[in-house]
Amino acid sequence: KPDSGSVRLGTNLEIATLDQKREAVDPAETLAQYLTDGRGENLVINGEQRHVVSYMKDFLFKPEQARTPVRELSGGERARLLLARVLARPANLLVLDEPTNDLDMETLELLQELVAGFAGTVILVSHDRDFLDRTVTSLIAPDGGGRWIEYAGGYSDMLAQRGGTRLDDRKARPKAETSEMAAAGRTEAAAPKGPAKKLSFKQKFALESLPKKIEAVNASISRLENNIADPAYYERDPASFQQTIAALDKERATLAALEEEWLELEMLREEMEG
Repeated sequence: KPDSGSVRLGTNLEIATLDQKREAVDPAETLAQYLTDGRGENLVINGEQRHVVSYMKDFLFKPEQARTPVRELSGGERARLLLARVLARPANLLVLDEPTNDLDMETLELLQELVAGFAGTVILVSHDRDFLDRTVTSLIAPDGGGRWIEYAGGYSDMLAQRGGTRLDDRKARPKAETSEMAAAGRTEAAAPKGPAKKLSFKQKFALESLPKKIEAVNASISRLENNIADPAYYERDPASFQQTIAALDKERATLAALEEEWLELEMLREEMEG
């Protein structure tokens, strides 16, 4: 509650929060149970019904982890699960209190993408200045005299507007005032500043996983081709033969798409790495 003044909430406001303490999780619950509150296998995300396994993939979990108990997760996986839970809630305002605490690099990169892609407004409190520079479109910070001032852009932009003076360079500053609060605007304005210098976490994950997917599709194509190579197959079961031909065409199309995706990502990686 504020010490003084008032708080006015907009109409139709739906708030989702992630605080520093993080919410308690039953270690015996499976990932699917935790995300759905034990209510079946579907979620409603942005007004659309999605299967929990499909939603988990957005946070880089494997399908087989849906039945994994929470206690078996690593620290980074647990952080991703909490983010998935928060973002599964219907909300147009997301409030994050020190969201980068205890995150590994992979989860931090994913968090940056999720903040940038959030369809509503994000308010976050953070001491991570690099994270602020990469995600926010405006920043609110103390001036040392009891006032909080809003600046356009991220932390580096604020320093430029202040003439390069850092918050922690000012003397006689109460420690409680050294935290910066940033508000990231709508999705279209919340993209990280400047050109990306490396692949995003999702892009790296795709680049690493695509060869296995391509190998699996190639194996499927080989099996289907062996089936139709049998000269007696068509005479024995014409309907099954036609189904095999259709399945083969579909697998070949899938292979072409996967190979194209891999090539684009590999070219992008080479371009970024010089």
